[in-house]
Amino acid sequence: MLLAHLVGDFILQWDALALWKSRSIRGVIVHSLVLAAVTAACAIPFQPFWWQGVLFISLTHFLIDAVQFYYPPPIPPLVRFFIDQFLHLLMTFIALVAGGYMSWSTLWTDIVAGAEEVPMLTALLGYAFLTMPAWVLLKFSVYGLVKRQPPNFPAGPNKYVGILERLLITTLVIFGQAFIVPLVALPRLIIEWPKVSDSGGDTVYLAEFFASIALAVAVGIGLRYFPF
Repeated sequence: MLLAHLVGDFILQWDALALWKSRSIRGVIVHSLVLAAVTAACAIPFQPFWWQGVLFISLTHFLIDAVQFYYPPPIPPLVRFFIDQFLHLLMTFIALVAGGYMSWSTLWTDIVAGAEEVPMLTALLGYAFLTMPAWVLLKFSVYGLVKRQPPNFPAGPNKYVGILERLLITTLVIFGQAFIVPLVALPRLIIEWPKVSDSGGDTVYLAEFFASIALAVAVGIGLRYFPF
């Protein structure tokens, strides 16, 4: 269900859909339908008849997004982003607890036990996080903390370069080749720095650049020492 959330709420929320979602309730509906389809697809291999949980997660996701569309809270974008994600994940955990798959008293233990039971799915979760979810998280965090403003969406094709960079760095760390990480990261910095420096966006760029590398290394360390 965590993987379903990452895929449905981030990876399959492309730029045009995100823009449509911000301008029309129909975009919110389409986004919620995509989320519902991904949630069902991820649930079927493990529990084909868990329609109550899938329906609960999908409907609450739509309600949370719809409320924000009609009544956008007057709070900083970074705070709004984290509250939005907290509510979505909370609804997911409520569905899992109600379905008997988890318990509030042993929540973390249940998560770790599930991760150990299907290690390849756990690795897939880590890699999925490094794609669009990490990009959105980095954008909101860096722009919110450094510039005190919403991120610049969309940010062009460089986001895919950053995604590939994170995936490669994490893979190197997993296989014990962390010393190669600078060779992966430096070329982009060298190529893009003159243009970034001329435009005056060096502070934001550097913050996002180093945060991206740190995130990729952290995920790599977590997966490397996870008991596969």
